[in-house]
Amino acid sequence: MAPKRRWSVNLNLTENDVGYEVLKHKPAPCDMRIVKSVEKQMERKSGYSIKDDAVASAAENKQAVAIRARKQSKAMSIALSPGKQIAMNGFMLWMSGRNLNIFSISITSMAIMSPVKGILSVSNAFRSCEDPDGKVDLTSSKALFVLLNFAWLGVGMYKMATMKLLPLTSADWEGYVVWKDVLETSSIPP
Repeated sequence: MAPKRRWSVNLNLTENDVGYEVLKHKPAPCDMRIVKSVEKQMERKSGYSIKDDAVASAAENKQAVAIRARKQSKAMSIALSPGKQIAMNGFMLWMSGRNLNIFSISITSMAIMSPVKGILSVSNAFRSCEDPDGKVDLTSSKALFVLLNFAWLGVGMYKMATMKLLPLTSADWEGYVVWKDVLETSSIPP
């Protein structure tokens, strides 16, 4: 059995590294100079140092950021769950065929009712991801969730149309056509 290797890459330069002295004398990148000048202006105007404030709350912010990132990733996984259902239900709808039988009707009704329930319960689906401070942005996740549910609903409606369960032709509305009453009749053939 081959020995296990541990790979690690450290991209931070130390004083013993080859290019440390060269990079130490190089100017900071353009954007960093702008950031540093803005920080200095803010320190002059406000009277406190940004670095002191950052050091004091770094541990708290690190944990809060990690929790928010976890909540955001969980919200995105909830938002993408209807996409997985679309593929599974599409395959089941294709396997059920175009004939009217109890299996195809139950699969089609599931493909219609599940996205409708999902759209109506968006707030309940994302309740576990909400942040009491409101710092977790759920609007894009909720919009994606609703969009994928509408796509899933469209797949179900297409299946209903192929099974001739939707009234799409003029013959389906024949019962609502108002026929004119003939007021006169003639014995002369047309």
